[in-house]
Amino acid sequence: MRTRFCYADLPVSRWRNGGGETREIVSYPPGDADFAWRASIATLAGDGDFSRFPGIDRVITLLRGGEVWLSAPDASHRLQPLQPWRFPGEWAIHAALQGESEDFNIMTRRDSWTAQVAVTAQAEASLHGVAWVIAGEWRLASGEQLSAAQGVWWLDEETQLTPVTPEAQLLLTRLSRVP
Repeated sequence: MRTRFCYADLPVSRWRNGGGETREIVSYPPGDADFAWRASIATLAGDGDFSRFPGIDRVITLLRGGEVWLSAPDASHRLQPLQPWRFPGEWAIHAALQGESEDFNIMTRRDSWTAQVAVTAQAEASLHGVAWVIAGEWRLASGEQLSAAQGVWWLDEETQLTPVTPEAQLLLTRLSRVP
């Protein structure tokens, strides 16, 4: 199963606390409230608390915008552009912003899936994953091309992405089932 997506076509939902909105890429399995994994792009518009997700591991990557400080009782972290940061969904995270920002989020149910997130400029392949084009053009093995603000997610289908242009940059999430 492989599905392409475009930022402009992703459904938007407002956060309950009013601090932003989310554009969901995929929640797997589709329609299941207890997702196994989920990918989205969020716009952070104001300071506020993240929702807690017990049993979930999260990776957040700042795509654009102002500085974001994330703090929890036992940790604090300043998000750096295009540098993924992993944290447990149980943490009580508070975000303090220096202007509006946008980030890519991947959440995996700890007992069934894991995610490795990286920014790359070289050809990559994976059996399961989510890819988001940051810059340039990328080509799938089928010949389909993806441009900035487009992506693809796939499951149980070896998928290869190859950079086409010199400035090509990709945010790649490799997903793996927990044995």
